[in-house]
Amino acid sequence: MSYDETLSVEQEMERFMKGLIRRNPCEEEFHQAVHEVATTIIPWVHDRPLYRNARILERMTEPDRIISFRVCWEDDNGNVRVNRGYRVQCNNAIGPYKGGLRFHHSVNLSTLKFLSFEQTFKNSLTGLPMGGAKGGSDFNPKGKSDHEVMRFCQAFMTLLFNHIGADIDIPAGDIGVGAREIGYLFGQHKRLTNEFTGVITGKGLEYGGSLVRQEATGYGAVYFLEDMLKERGQEMEGKVAVISGSGNVATFAAKKLMALGAKVVTLSDSSGYIHDPDGLNEDKLNFVLELKNVRRGRISEYADAFNVKFYPGERPWSVPCDLAMPCATQNEINKQEAEILVKNGCIAVSEGANMPTEEEAISVFQQAKLMFAPSKAANAGGVAVSGLEMSQNSLRISWTEDELNRQLRDIMARIHDRCVEHGRDGDRIDYVKGANIAGFIKVADAMLAYGVV
Repeated sequence: MSYDETLSVEQEMERFMKGLIRRNPCEEEFHQAVHEVATTIIPWVHDRPLYRNARILERMTEPDRIISFRVCWEDDNGNVRVNRGYRVQCNNAIGPYKGGLRFHHSVNLSTLKFLSFEQTFKNSLTGLPMGGAKGGSDFNPKGKSDHEVMRFCQAFMTLLFNHIGADIDIPAGDIGVGAREIGYLFGQHKRLTNEFTGVITGKGLEYGGSLVRQEATGYGAVYFLEDMLKERGQEMEGKVAVISGSGNVATFAAKKLMALGAKVVTLSDSSGYIHDPDGLNEDKLNFVLELKNVRRGRISEYADAFNVKFYPGERPWSVPCDLAMPCATQNEINKQEAEILVKNGCIAVSEGANMPTEEEAISVFQQAKLMFAPSKAANAGGVAVSGLEMSQNSLRISWTEDELNRQLRDIMARIHDRCVEHGRDGDRIDYVKGANIAGFIKVADAMLAYGVV
């Protein structure tokens, strides 16, 4: 598609999105993720012929390859089950593909293309040599026995192992893929290749995993939030925080917020949310960790245990707060909920989940001059420590918890600085613009160096 220099930015944006939607029909999540990036990159590229004429953004939105495969396995009753597996390898211009595997009934190609596209920018922002990928299956581990999960993971890896490797593509965990699943996947890869290599991150400490990996995404999102507040001359102490989710990201975000002096008053899962006006403490958080990681229970049990209110089928964004951290899943804050957050006095939002805020809701936050940290910047802590796990595996060493925490804090501070550099707009910082441009430049420059490939 040749570039027409007579087109305005608006016309080029319309042309670009029409072409993308035509090539990728019925993939709404992917369209949304690309549109959010394109709204800042296309105006920026318009005055930079080197990127514009090389069609870098068009090339970034076309994955290097998409692998799709049938996964057959047997349940405990001997019934044959069939699921679909994917790996979307989006871009490896700055390093081997890196991104999680998600096992959930909602997984489809649109979701994985959006996630791998976002991952490309997120990994670029960390400053580490990692490209972007994502994968998974519509298999849902909830309600399955350990043996069923093991059989599925072994079947899944048998189909995937030829397409990944320590210098090719390094998967990790995501929704539905925790320590149990990572162990089964890594064990099957080792069996098939007869190699012990750092091909998967998020591993157990006993077999090449890294300290701080579980905490990293939640901690990193809080570190970014802390840096945003400092940029405005504010601090975390005494702030009231509302969090969605109750998995690793949400619980460790809550832990770090509490350590920095904030009061966390909500957690949630797919069944609803709890509101604890007194705030979480160490004992309450330990209860949640045991509830979710051992008993695999519902957050409503917290309400029963601590005599607080549970709101079935609702999300926590109507609770008055200073800080909001969506840490559950994509598109969990809509325009109306964003307006409620602003009305109730929220001053900052840091995304712990991937693309949890709808575009119209982002516009509400930006118009209100609320500090808004997009997921590609705010939740990059997880993949940053995954990258550090890769380094430890390659060097056959293990860093201490203090060393890893220090590196994580430094990486998040550098990401914040890059967003400020490219997102400053008068007396405010447009963190969406800053993250998009900063993430784009590194990948784009590498792609230009390779020529037309």
